[in-house]
Amino acid sequence: MSKATKKSLESRLHQLKCHFTWNLLEGESSLDEFEDRVFNQHEFQNSEFKATMCNILAFIKHHRGQNEAALEYLGQAEEFIQTEHAAQAEIRSLVTWGNYAWVHYHMGQLSEAQTYVDRVKEVCTKFSCLYKIESPELDCEEGWTLLKCPQKIERAKACFQKALEKKAKHPESTSGWAIASYRLDRYPPAQFPVHALRRAIELNPGNQYVKVLLGIELQNMNEDEGQELVEEAIKKAPGATDVLLRAAKFYQSQGAIDKEIGLLRKALECMPNNAYLHYRIGCCYKSEVLQMNTREKAMNRKRRKFLELTEKAIHHLRKAEDLNVNFVHVGSYLASIYANAGQYKEADFYFQKEFSKELAPVPKQLLHLRYGNFQLYQMKREDKAIQQFIEGVKIKQKSKAKEKMKSKLQKLAQTRLSRNEADVEAQHVLAFLQELDGEAEQIDEDSEIVANSESHAPSTSLDEMENED
Repeated sequence: MSKATKKSLESRLHQLKCHFTWNLLEGESSLDEFEDRVFNQHEFQNSEFKATMCNILAFIKHHRGQNEAALEYLGQAEEFIQTEHAAQAEIRSLVTWGNYAWVHYHMGQLSEAQTYVDRVKEVCTKFSCLYKIESPELDCEEGWTLLKCPQKIERAKACFQKALEKKAKHPESTSGWAIASYRLDRYPPAQFPVHALRRAIELNPGNQYVKVLLGIELQNMNEDEGQELVEEAIKKAPGATDVLLRAAKFYQSQGAIDKEIGLLRKALECMPNNAYLHYRIGCCYKSEVLQMNTREKAMNRKRRKFLELTEKAIHHLRKAEDLNVNFVHVGSYLASIYANAGQYKEADFYFQKEFSKELAPVPKQLLHLRYGNFQLYQMKREDKAIQQFIEGVKIKQKSKAKEKMKSKLQKLAQTRLSRNEADVEAQHVLAFLQELDGEAEQIDEDSEIVANSESHAPSTSLDEMENED
């Protein structure tokens, strides 16, 4: 292929509507975190769209340098399209063919890449277009893909909105738009998603996932109908992982921990190696363990239950850690369970393991708080607890954990001084807190000065605002 022809091919590749032109990795810190959020932490919404998942997998495999595996997933995507959307196979295949073209191009197989570009062109020509057409189906495919990316929900909603402008009563677009609206409008809760979700169910009554979302919204509004909708969805889609996971959230809000665990375990049967599922189940058992008081644990029958729950919590959290070493808090959760069971050596091991990770400021503060509490209450090492609280407070980030550590340091110092007015360490702690409060006041004053100066500054021009975006 000549240089001119290759350049022409590259130009056409950039015109295709597919995963390689949707900037999916923009703003992502790593491919590992992107893959983990897409496949572990978020429900497989509308899991009947298996072709969508295969296309995303192919995209990820390519970025891992596994192009042969990427091609295999694209082949599976084509098969699912023929099975699920036979009447729209040509249009539904355009995204997959675009991905094929890009993978072959990166493999240096330019003639194969050109073949798929030509297949896209052949279909688009029927609609008087060259390499991309405007259709609700393609907008939805992009929307479902972006909906799997937590940072791109706004873009996903815009895709479904665009599809609805072309076809107002399109069931798939309506469901997608409602799901995106639900996720964007969670905080603060609003009645707006209720209308959108009801409309989606009206046009697509078989979508049980949307039914559960509506149930959760109605639960937030103290409407009894929410319970009925969730139970109906579980009954009609007993093996749908997206329905099971979201329904588990519904029962979590009710405090019905046994029902939550039951649903998560059903989902685990379909995805036995899903780290996030093991994590959630482990957290459920952890909550039960920590809720049992000392008197209950001392009773023989309760003691057996305590040990059983402890074992289950440890099993699932360790499994989550084995499957995904980057899970934040798993180490400290395991440590707290071991500490609660009186296994201090194991507890300290997992605390140290958590400290070895690269943590963001707030999780690191929380870790210092938990480890400080462990040293204070379990190990009875007040000096080491103070050291941990000071290290946590030094991290320049406002958080509840930071305020708790400051409060603990204040109380510990005052208690020590009440026993010994000449306690040097206690005096140092109070001096440290006083200096810290002075710095915080200065920062607040500086922020107020900046805010006041900005409020009197000339308004930014439209061009400058666009550049800032």
